[in-house]
Amino acid sequence: MAAWSDLTNDLLLHIITFLPLSDHYRFGAVCKNWRSVSKLRQHLPTPELPWLVLEEESETRRRKFYSLSEAKHHSIDIPKLHGCCICGSSHGWLFAVDIKITGILVNPFTQECYELPPFPAFSKDVDVTTLIEKEKVPSGSTGLRDYTLEEMQTIMVSKAILSHDPKERSDFMVMILFGDRNAPAIWRPGDALWTVIEGPKYVIMDDIIYFKENFYVLSALNVLYVVDFNPKPKLIEVGPQIKIEGCFWQPWQRYLVDFNGNLLLIERFCQRLDKELFMTSAINVAELNLEENCLCERFDISDFALFLGRNSSIFVNSSHFPMCKKNSIYFTESYFPFKFGCRDVGVFDMTDRTINTFYPVVFPPCVGSPIWLVPNP
Repeated sequence: MAAWSDLTNDLLLHIITFLPLSDHYRFGAVCKNWRSVSKLRQHLPTPELPWLVLEEESETRRRKFYSLSEAKHHSIDIPKLHGCCICGSSHGWLFAVDIKITGILVNPFTQECYELPPFPAFSKDVDVTTLIEKEKVPSGSTGLRDYTLEEMQTIMVSKAILSHDPKERSDFMVMILFGDRNAPAIWRPGDALWTVIEGPKYVIMDDIIYFKENFYVLSALNVLYVVDFNPKPKLIEVGPQIKIEGCFWQPWQRYLVDFNGNLLLIERFCQRLDKELFMTSAINVAELNLEENCLCERFDISDFALFLGRNSSIFVNSSHFPMCKKNSIYFTESYFPFKFGCRDVGVFDMTDRTINTFYPVVFPPCVGSPIWLVPNP
């Protein structure tokens, strides 16, 4: 029998198309020849469900991940993410804020990294440089709205998205919602500073999306904006007027989602369990038609499943994954993970409007909440 290392590349390339990501890396560790085959991008691992990015292990500092397809945990050592709060996921890249309140963009599987410039001021009352200096005092008190560095890591950026995969296009852009009002800002490779996008004053923004070659921003006042880059970035109101008819309770969070070329508005409602803990109680879905300037409620997403949170929107065809529930929304998010951990995770069935669990363990208190990630090796 021939040695395994002597198998032809054609045969190895055929084998690797059946392997999930975790086995893809084990395949590449067998020998030099197998490793060279595993790095060929035209033969990537078989598609799988999004991974859940979890907390950092306290002893090893390795980042924990949960593969929904395998129902298995994995630990990966990613030095650039040590001590970081992950607050965005897009095209398989993670956006994180480190202990110096500086942003980085990391691909956790290739460990490629972009170091980003300092953020604009969190607010007129909080200067990050002063905050870091005061944190060196043994008492740990900042004196500025009582924010600690750990809390600032979590709240500095509420969401971050990419226009394109940096491995596919060098002219990609990063867009964030930052500061106490979730103001939008843009960064391009080569920029020395973030460019804050001009918009209505004193308006808090809820979500952002890159949709059909444009950035869109949704405000907490139910107004949709598109970013106009000429001559400098500013927000212009577009789309239908969004109203909540006959509903006393306001959504806890809204999301913009690209569903097969259709723009969806997702409204997530929560109920209060105690003073500071909220749990998702219902999710509503509507389709925004920008051409006809109308909004239409949707009661199903067919055979698809949506993965919702601080990540860019992710849809998968559940018929390709037997373990995935169709016509469902998998959600995870927490605004106080450093205090309570993240308990608000589950799967919302749009057919019977019930909520069940997909991960039975309560996430411990940590810097950054669990977030969905599409593997992009």
